[in-house]
Amino acid sequence: MEIERKFLLKTIPENLYTYPCHHIEQGYLCTGPVVRIRKQDDDYYLTYKGKGKMAREEYNLPLNAASYAHLREKIDGILITKTRYLVPIHDGLTAEVDVFEQPHRGLHLAEVEFASIEQANSFVAPEWFGEDVTQDGRYHNSYMSGLSTN
Repeated sequence: MEIERKFLLKTIPENLYTYPCHHIEQGYLCTGPVVRIRKQDDDYYLTYKGKGKMAREEYNLPLNAASYAHLREKIDGILITKTRYLVPIHDGLTAEVDVFEQPHRGLHLAEVEFASIEQANSFVAPEWFGEDVTQDGRYHNSYMSGLSTN
């Protein structure tokens, strides 16, 4: 089960580019259910995501580079590319700050994952977070790929 909240950013955290990061590209094979492929640095995954916005099933299966390349040719919509910075915040949590490339350049989102729905609901966002867009399907990557009508 994946439990996360998603936020726009009011401001970029100080020294964002000094935090550990991952270079990510991902594409979607379908959106009902969500079936995604992802390259994260030198690792490759096939992901299934169930329905939901804040809490939903998620299964990640490893792929190799050849399988990823084969499936990449079959994606629908656009390939999403972004850099994900891992920014520590309060209570031992980490904000995953996504800095998107074209055609979504300029979009910055922070996702925070939680151990429980109660923890997610009681979360107080740092000052640099902006609007909570967890329930707004337009900020799901599957929607931004041009496939979903969330």
